[in-house]
Amino acid sequence: MVKISHKKLINNILSMPDAAIIVNEIAVKLEEERKKREKFYNDITESEKAEFINGEIIIHSSVKKEHNDATSLLHGLIGIYVSKNKLGYVGIEKIMISLSRNDYEPDICFFDKSKSDKFKPEQSLFPSPDLVVEVLSKGTSKNDQGVKFEDYQAHNILEYWIIDPVKKIIEQYRLSENGSYELILKAGSGIIESKAIKGFSIPIEAIFDEDKNLEAVENLLKIQ
Repeated sequence: MVKISHKKLINNILSMPDAAIIVNEIAVKLEEERKKREKFYNDITESEKAEFINGEIIIHSSVKKEHNDATSLLHGLIGIYVSKNKLGYVGIEKIMISLSRNDYEPDICFFDKSKSDKFKPEQSLFPSPDLVVEVLSKGTSKNDQGVKFEDYQAHNILEYWIIDPVKKIIEQYRLSENGSYELILKAGSGIIESKAIKGFSIPIEAIFDEDKNLEAVENLLKIQ
């Protein structure tokens, strides 16, 4: 996916004779959206997995076992490594990240210490993480590979992993120098190494297989 140039978009609008009308209409719509977003913050409960995407409230249904297994196994590995090495904070499913327009609850996210040291116990909205992991499901794949991909990229989230729990494949994207995501790896086997979590490296199979996961846990605990 190619990052859209804001400058080019602005220049396109400014080239139109009705640019002022367009901008005013956008401002009105965004103000309506802001009020709806405030209501969203007040109405959501801790029991709901909900997101606010381009003015719409998305309530997610229950996940399938394969989705939950992949999320839990990977979260365990990242959590152990980050905690052992005091690298930051790892969130799972109910951590809401608040970007400039939208609010998401990624399956897994990681914040380095420069961000996590500022977190408060009562905090419920969080800034852009350094790593986001989304596990695909039938109801979320379009957003995970579409608007979220573009939004995470636009907000300079260093690394984005997309996991397909059915095909047992992971896609790893990292920000390139021009600010666009670059596909680093797409595989169902081998090693995946994170750029956002320094030194974190695991077999891909450990995300999908409990025995492989236990081996990976033991290896992570041995790392000094």
